[in-house]
Amino acid sequence: MFLAVIIVSYNPGDRLKATLGSLLSQEERDFRVIVKDAGSADGSDQAARKELADPRVTYVSQSDRGIYDGMNQALEILFSQALRGEAELPEWIYFLNCGDLLHDERVLGRVREAVGYTGQESPSEAAGARETASEGSVIDGDNERIRIMYGDIIEMRTGQRAAANPRMDAFACFRNVPCHQACFYHASLLFRERFETRWRVRADYEHFLRCVLSQKVRTKALGFVICDYEGGGFSESREGSKRSAEEHREITARYFTRSQRLRYRMYLILTLQPLRAFLAGNRITAGLYQGIRSRLLKR
Repeated sequence: MFLAVIIVSYNPGDRLKATLGSLLSQEERDFRVIVKDAGSADGSDQAARKELADPRVTYVSQSDRGIYDGMNQALEILFSQALRGEAELPEWIYFLNCGDLLHDERVLGRVREAVGYTGQESPSEAAGARETASEGSVIDGDNERIRIMYGDIIEMRTGQRAAANPRMDAFACFRNVPCHQACFYHASLLFRERFETRWRVRADYEHFLRCVLSQKVRTKALGFVICDYEGGGFSESREGSKRSAEEHREITARYFTRSQRLRYRMYLILTLQPLRAFLAGNRITAGLYQGIRSRLLKR
């Protein structure tokens, strides 16, 4: 199977239906969806009953300790089913939050074309992949293989395209990495590297740094829009923003030297990072800011 998409939800209202609709309308058909719900009581499963009835969708309701624990639980379901032979082992895995939408019907097809996936794996190769997974040695040591692909997003609040950095060097990893809604992870990577749930806001950020800076995983910028990103969650609240800043300090201390952290923070101060963040989030100025930023990134 080309792809497995994981959606975690908790009382999402109509947003689950909308997110599933954007997936099931894709021209690309070779994927499955796991909806890992944390015990919603708002009728969201009934609102999306038509979408949940699609044979490509698996709905599981069980308690979790937050979004990243829910994502880990969904991964456990995915890999356990594949190892038992109950479902195909996907090559790639993608996480999409309730309320976020794939940008258009061609997104997954374009991703498939970008990786050159043919789906011509033989039964013996599939069996070998399951054996390798059961031995816990999914990472094959081939650092030349691309294991994270990422693209751009449309920020729903401003309607503007936020371009991803075309190269994930150390400074790019320090200042900002693509959100998980813009990333496609090779399944072998997520088999070994799960999300650390101690990070309430930035577990996906820590996971990205662990893979790219510690594991030396290769990345690829796709150069096109992946999703329309809703935003406005806990991480953007006053409490969440404070928690996010604290976690960023702790995580970067793990992966960057003191000299790097001082140098990168000084650069952000001198380039007026708080002002730039305001311009990017303001409906009036976001278009101009993102346009200038995209041109600079292309250079």
